[in-house]
Amino acid sequence: MNTFSKGGNEAAPTPEALREQAKRTRDELGVTVEALAAKADVKAQAKGKAAEFEEGAVELKEQAAGEAVVVTDRIREKTAHAAQSLKDKTPDPVLEKASHAAVQLHDTATRVGRLAAERTPGPVREKAGSVATMAQAKRAPLLAAGTACVVLLLLRRSLRGR
Repeated sequence: MNTFSKGGNEAAPTPEALREQAKRTRDELGVTVEALAAKADVKAQAKGKAAEFEEGAVELKEQAAGEAVVVTDRIREKTAHAAQSLKDKTPDPVLEKASHAAVQLHDTATRVGRLAAERTPGPVREKAGSVATMAQAKRAPLLAAGTACVVLLLLRRSLRGR
């Protein structure tokens, strides 16, 4: 920075040098003012923080979804392994009895259903029809659960007899 000295040892700055110095000072002052304005703009800072928070929340949600898929897959694998293990350890006569019991259960349920349909009033029958439709949509899990219950009951019964 050139300054005037009282001793006169230094040369006086030229007008061009003064203009250049004034331009640099204006540029520095502009940058400083912009920085201060940014610090004073609370609304913009809040929006920035909110955007960062939303990005973090989305990332966290995606991580949780990924973990849920992994855990679900593990549960399915362990359930399938447990079912296969139970089936392998169950004696063939018990499996045959369970299968026969499932067929009998199905036949009996069909007979009871027909009898109930014949003796049930119209509005109740309509409501039961909608429930039956819903049950048919989830037939496989219901049959699997019923079969598992029968197998477990037969195992329990056979173990008591010993």
